[in-house]
Amino acid sequence: MISSNSKVILEVRNLSASVAGIEILKGINLTVRSGEVHAIMGPNGSGKSTFSKVLAGHPGYTVTGGEVLFEGQNLLELPPEERARNGVFLAFQYPIEIPGVSNSAFLRLTYNTQQAHRGGEELDPLEFNDFIQEKCKIVEMDPSFLDRSVNEGFSGGEKKRNEILQMAVLDPRLAILDETDSGLDIDALRIVASGVNKLMTPDNAVIMVTHYQRLLNYITPDFVHVMRRGRIIKTGGKELALELETRGYDWVDDEHQSAADAHGRASAAGPEHAGAEADAHGSASAAGAGRAGAASV
Repeated sequence: MISSNSKVILEVRNLSASVAGIEILKGINLTVRSGEVHAIMGPNGSGKSTFSKVLAGHPGYTVTGGEVLFEGQNLLELPPEERARNGVFLAFQYPIEIPGVSNSAFLRLTYNTQQAHRGGEELDPLEFNDFIQEKCKIVEMDPSFLDRSVNEGFSGGEKKRNEILQMAVLDPRLAILDETDSGLDIDALRIVASGVNKLMTPDNAVIMVTHYQRLLNYITPDFVHVMRRGRIIKTGGKELALELETRGYDWVDDEHQSAADAHGRASAAGPEHAGAEADAHGSASAAGAGRAGAASV
C-alpha cells in the first residue's frame, strides 16, 4: 500500500557483497516504506537470495561496500540475532529441520525473546498455547504440528506454512520472503499467500523474492524489481511482473544495455552530451520505477 505519509523502513545504498571471494551484489539501491510490498524477480544467479541473506546477516557473505539503514539504524553493524530482535524476519527458501526441538517450545522462546527486547509481556506455556492457537488459524495449520520437532518430517508446503506462522508470532517490521512459493502446490500457495496478506499492516513491509507471477496473483506488489548480475536494472509496478511472465528477462537486459551504451557514447563525446544522456537515461529509468532501484544502473 503506497502512501505519501509512510515511513522509510529500509534504505539500501550502493550495496555490494561477496561470497568465497566472488562478488555477487554490485551496487543495490532500494528504498522500502511502511505498508509496501516489493517483489524482486530475476533469473537464477542474479543475486536475489544473496541480497536476502545479506540483509538478514548471514555470516557466509561479506559486505564489500555501501550501507543499509533499517529504520535509520545501520543494519550492517548488527549481528543476525540483533537484526531479528529489531524486526527483520527472513523466511528461508529451504527451511531447516531441528530434530528434538518442539515447534511450540521454539516459537514460545522466540516470541518471549522478542517481547523482552521490546519491553512487552512474556507468556508462560499456558498463555502461549492460547496465543499460538489463534496464530495457527492464519495459515490453516493443524495445532498437532506444534508438538512435533521444528519442520521435521513436514512436507514442503507445511514447512512454508510454518515459516509464515513464525512470521505471525514475531510480528516483524520487515519480512523478507525468499522464494516462499518454491515447492508449493496451488492450495498451499493460496494458504501461504493469504497468511502473508493477513499479516500486512500500514506499519510493516514485505520484500518477496520470487521467480513466478503466480505468487503475485495472490499478493499484489506495489513495486516489482528485476535483478540481473547483482544489480536492480529495472523497476515497475505489478504490471511488470505480467510482462516478464510473457516476455522473459532478456528484453530487460537488452533495454538496460542499450541505455548504458548510449550513456557511454555520450560520456565519450563530452560533458554536455553526457549530462543530456544521463538526464534522458534517468528519466527512462524512473518511468514506472517509483522511488526504488532506478539509481542502481
